[in-house]
Amino acid sequence: MRKVMVASKNPVKIDAVKIWFEKMFPEETFEFVWVSVKSEVADQPLSYQETLLGATNRANNAKNKYPNADYWVWIEWWLEKRFQDMKSFAWVVTLSDDRIWRGKTWVFFLPKKVIDLIDQWKELWEADDIVFWQSNSKQNTWAVGLLTDNIITRTSYYSEAVIFSLIPFKNYDLF
Repeated sequence: MRKVMVASKNPVKIDAVKIWFEKMFPEETFEFVWVSVKSEVADQPLSYQETLLGATNRANNAKNKYPNADYWVWIEWWLEKRFQDMKSFAWVVTLSDDRIWRGKTWVFFLPKKVIDLIDQWKELWEADDIVFWQSNSKQNTWAVGLLTDNIITRTSYYSEAVIFSLIPFKNYDLF
């Protein structure tokens, strides 16, 4: 059995990692352990580089704090404002003992009411809760689910990025 440390206690992120590890490696069995570690960046990263650094830091911090695993994974999302638009996407970083790889979600744009609240120093989930009359959207639907009526769930939103982060582990000899 292979052990995967998920550097999050958010059930949506844990589910995404679990689902896609099991689909990418159907012949293997996994134990998934979720842990909380620091990203060493802002809670709501506001640049491409800061987000990738936060994801990498969490995966590395999980590996350092919990070294008895086969993989360490973290999902970190970010916001970027250009002119009047604000977009969001996430990085997934997966580590093993001998390699690190990344995957990235697609970008989606946020509505003006959400942007206005973020400009007032609200985090995205707080703005989502206010605009969409939700409670704790951070742990479930989040912006992408709310904006698509859950046609794209937060778990499915992370799917390709998790898969992309696993490509060199699935195709070990090619990388």
